[in-house]
Amino acid sequence: MNSPKQPLPTFDEVLLCTSQTTAEQVELFLRRCLIPCSGGEKIYTMLYADELSYDVSCRAEELFQHLQHYNSTYRLVILCNCEREHGYIPSVFSQYKVHMIPQRPLAEIQGYLQHHYSVAQPSSSAASVFKDNMCVGIVSSKRAGVGK
Repeated sequence: MNSPKQPLPTFDEVLLCTSQTTAEQVELFLRRCLIPCSGGEKIYTMLYADELSYDVSCRAEELFQHLQHYNSTYRLVILCNCEREHGYIPSVFSQYKVHMIPQRPLAEIQGYLQHHYSVAQPSSSAASVFKDNMCVGIVSSKRAGVGK
């Protein structure tokens, strides 16, 4: 948010981890992050890395240790749930841990996201379904099973 004109991360810069994330997916992601190429100054982010299985986490750490020597200027952010701070990945990278709390007001964050996710020409776009011609939206309900 410090650079509002910068584009949001692309699909190759973010890995959303679950317990079903495979070692191959993590390997491809880490190779994109840690092997130098002409990809520019991307910031790679692993979300919910604490949910990776033990085997996948071990392989990810081994690969990270091996590949980080090829690139001293990599930019990697690993986000974990603070309630699972004793998981494998949070423990391995604990020396780099930084507790983060959003520092911007919700309205400012929403404005920033609206700037990046609004559709300029909503004529025949599915974005017309969402409020203010946004190309993304969140549909939620406080009650389970209401078809949303």
